[in-house]
Amino acid sequence: MTKIKPLDDLRKMKEALQAKVHLRESGERCDELVQIRVAMATCGIAAGGKEVLRTLVDVLDRRGIEAVVTQTGCMGYCYAEPTIEVTLPGNDPVVFGDVDKEKATQIVDRYVGKGEMLSGVIPVNYDVVDE
Repeated sequence: MTKIKPLDDLRKMKEALQAKVHLRESGERCDELVQIRVAMATCGIAAGGKEVLRTLVDVLDRRGIEAVVTQTGCMGYCYAEPTIEVTLPGNDPVVFGDVDKEKATQIVDRYVGKGEMLSGVIPVNYDVVDE
């Protein structure tokens, strides 16, 4: 672990970490923001879900895209881990499988940024119940 000597370095680290936490947990107006859920059950973590989560947060931050990035449990797609569910405002969720760091970056740049669909979408196998 690196030693932090000047107080300014500690303040900079605090600001950077707070910005990442804000990016991940902007819950007040989440319906207006891009929402990304990363499957973090045992199989998701073993397949690289933590690295995908970090990559998503970093890329969204660098691109200046406000989003809510959260962890979720098993989505039932163990064969395709790591999986993420991306919901653009006003759209149905899309689940992407076999996501690695490179694909996570492409999803942010192309799907979130431009609305372009990418390969690797897992077909929906459930119905949404409207009450």
